[in-house]
Amino acid sequence: MLLNDRYQLDAPLGTGGMSIVHRAKDLMLERNVAIKLLREDYSEDGTFRERFKQEARAAANLSHPNIVTVHDFGLDQKHLFIVMEYIPGTDLKTLIRQKTRFSVEETLNLMIQACAGVGYAHRAGLVHCDIKPHNMLVTPDMRLKVTDFGIARALSTIPAEEHNDVVWGSPHYFSPEQATGLAPSPASDVYSLGIILYEMLTGQLPFTASEPTELARLHREGQPIPPSRLNPSIPRPLEEIILKVLSKEPSARYRTAEQLGHLLLSLSEAETLNGISSRYKTGPYKISPPKPIDGAIYNHVPEHQNFVEQGEYQILSDVEKSDIEEPVIDWLTWLLGLAAFASLFGLIPFWLYVYLTLKP
Repeated sequence: MLLNDRYQLDAPLGTGGMSIVHRAKDLMLERNVAIKLLREDYSEDGTFRERFKQEARAAANLSHPNIVTVHDFGLDQKHLFIVMEYIPGTDLKTLIRQKTRFSVEETLNLMIQACAGVGYAHRAGLVHCDIKPHNMLVTPDMRLKVTDFGIARALSTIPAEEHNDVVWGSPHYFSPEQATGLAPSPASDVYSLGIILYEMLTGQLPFTASEPTELARLHREGQPIPPSRLNPSIPRPLEEIILKVLSKEPSARYRTAEQLGHLLLSLSEAETLNGISSRYKTGPYKISPPKPIDGAIYNHVPEHQNFVEQGEYQILSDVEKSDIEEPVIDWLTWLLGLAAFASLFGLIPFWLYVYLTLKP
């Protein structure tokens, strides 16, 4: 199938309730792309087409290393389509099914990247509305990119008092306010990120039910089991962060994914430094922390990599002896000590002279 006389569709990569994603070839630029092809009944709805175009334009303006780039969109052969960069690898949900439970280090590595991408969109005035591990693609070298901003809506177009009969998002990951039909906000995305954090660390979702209505009620009223009861290796500060982002009230959570990402990055640095101090105990070494560049955009990399530039952050990874500065010598203290020593012992000859002079 050839779309727009330019994109040659190849094998399907995945299917969803409203679309099919194909790997395709951009014949004009001779590169691989991924194309999301919407169902025909959606494409025939004029109102939906206009909304889709608006959202696709907004998504195309997002340019970040942790967001899948949107190249093009259009309507051809009665199908709306959106053209995105092709990402080799798999989605995070598949990895969760394979691993069941991630280590704290692995979880922080991936979720810091997710928060970086979603936080960038929040600064651009967009809410994803459908944060879930299915919409996070992970490459073989553990680089994460958030995809499917297709249902994201510019915040300026959503009145704060808006109510909607349509519940946005996936039932296992949507926020309490989305469960009641309220307009989603950046704090709604933060809640969904908290659900993913919980699932990655414990191997299970905080809320499960056989009926969507019961699942929505649990998001609105239920309290999750503290994750450390399911995985004792979870540090207390990380558990407190997870429980905070799972608060029922949006105002009780962190306002944006960027704020959550900063906390996770700080926690990751603290965990790294704790590991270093247990390996090198021969002196008061001073370790250089990651240096932020261009505000709050950041990426994290696996520990096996060395000092490297990744995106807009310089990451401190596996620390070797060459990466650690020599113990700091306090020369001022030494000089003051020598002066005191000279002053004290320099008086001895003087007192001997006085004693011998005055002695009968």
